[in-house]
Amino acid sequence: MAVIVLASASGSPGVSTTALGLTLNWHRPVLLVDADPTGSSSVFAGYFHGTQEPTGGLINLALSLREGTLADALPRETLLLDPEAPAERSAWFLPGIRAHEQAPSLLPLWEPLTEQLRALDRNGQDVIIDAGRLGLAGWPQPLIAGSDLTLLVTRSSLPALAGATSWAKTLRAQFAAVGGLSRLGVLLVDEERRWPTLPTGARVRPYTARHIAKALQIPVVASVDWEPEVAEVYSHGARKPRKFESSGLLRGYQGSTAAIQSILGANQAALAPTNGGHA
Repeated sequence: MAVIVLASASGSPGVSTTALGLTLNWHRPVLLVDADPTGSSSVFAGYFHGTQEPTGGLINLALSLREGTLADALPRETLLLDPEAPAERSAWFLPGIRAHEQAPSLLPLWEPLTEQLRALDRNGQDVIIDAGRLGLAGWPQPLIAGSDLTLLVTRSSLPALAGATSWAKTLRAQFAAVGGLSRLGVLLVDEERRWPTLPTGARVRPYTARHIAKALQIPVVASVDWEPEVAEVYSHGARKPRKFESSGLLRGYQGSTAAIQSILGANQAALAPTNGGHA
């Protein structure tokens, strides 16, 4: 199994929508964890249309930690995202906090929760974590440190890159200190389709993946198109538009899951013990 964290440096690059989109297009059983310290999950109000009764989620897990029952409480706090998905691609959701004031109370939870999420390997289940914006009060730093892959989500415009530069440097230093730079990447939300045209008729183009990787000194692992009308299927529970299945955004989610799996496989192979060739 693998633990994949998505986080942003600033603004609203679409971390929550991307995390949900990846989860619903994942190739194995997967659990989506809402660890966003802002307490502003769109899953209940958007994807579930406000019809799903929320569990206590992470707050209940924080209480169970004090009682020594975290392992037993974790499955009780998860909800099925897509009842129609086959068992081999089942997607579950662990709700986060409902208000940002609750975020500091989760600080003692993050490290033991990381251990419990990694233990889901026995169920053959991967974990995708929406960590929200980095550096906020109560942010889940231990989940990032314990991840198999952390993806810094950014858009492709100059303001977005300016906001991501400082955190890219910080993350590089943190992962390099433990020899884990291969566990750090960028997930690009490509704005090219929506970028405006100047009065002269010239088209302003966003930065390419190559330029972004060079600027942040982190490889771009995956990219998804910025298509708001398609994204609203995930973020707002909107009806699927025409040609949804062939949309660039959906193909981006599907391609991203394959690219992420490739990175995870390469990292795992690099860590595997070598055969000394003894008979």
